[in-house]
Amino acid sequence: MTSTATAGDSTGSGRNWTFLTNHGHVLLAIARDPTARLRDVAAEVGVTERAAQAIVADLEAGGYLHRTRVGRRNEYTLNPAGRFRHPAEAYRQVGDLLALFADAPAADVAHQP
Repeated sequence: MTSTATAGDSTGSGRNWTFLTNHGHVLLAIARDPTARLRDVAAEVGVTERAAQAIVADLEAGGYLHRTRVGRRNEYTLNPAGRFRHPAEAYRQVGDLLALFADAPAADVAHQP
């Protein structure tokens, strides 16, 4: 019997997991394109549009982003000063993550209103 390892699973255990949560992936997708439609964010992350809407609502309620209506679209403003929620990383700002993975530095990602 052989086991096939998946991307990110070098042990060959067959369990599929990633280091970033869907919340992190949605935040990064919005950082890359602050005017993206949630349909496109959902497709990029690999979740349903309804799941993407719920995640954006969580991120907005947590103060990590702000949604502004511009015509028929939403534009998102990120808060890079927001802290990670887990106690082990609570001393770090999400701007560090944005700077690491987004195409622009964290200072450029933050469009302060």
